Amino acid sequence: MNQLSKTLIAGIAGTSVMTADSELMSVIFGENYREPAHLAEMIKRLAPGLSKHAYKLTGWGAHFAMGVVFAAVYVELWESKKIKHTLVNGLILGAVSGILGLVIWKATFKAHPFPPALHYDHYYLQRLPAHIFFAVTATLAYRLACKADPEKHKES
Repeated sequence: MNQLSKTLIAGIAGTSVMTADSELMSVIFGENYREPAHLAEMIKRLAPGLSKHAYKLTGWGAHFAMGVVFAAVYVELWESKKIKHTLVNGLILGAVSGILGLVIWKATFKAHPFPPALHYDHYYLQRLPAHIFFAVTATLAYRLACKADPEKHKES
């Protein structure tokens, strides 16, 4: 299996679990932590002429595209053997990614002329566990994808 395939598998799996986690946390805490919804809302406010379907699709697309970007970094680190694809390293990648994700969201909300109204401190805090779920899932998905090429990738 090639690197792009492993990146897509890790990115889509990680983003799917992260999105489910954000949905669950939204329900539990009664706040909107749904990344695609916030992206769609910001897109709608910048391009109000788009259809409801178009801005929702763009919000989801942007969310999954960022997940693939994060996964591409992870997979490059794993493929180049700079780090091993262990669960502990997945937790560390998740914590680092959570901080980076928090910074990216903060910059996005600050740069947007009409950001959504939400409890930003709560939203930023929720980024850390969400990214840990993302990274651990991406790690597990990558490890499973590597089983398709057992000679090249020994279990770490």
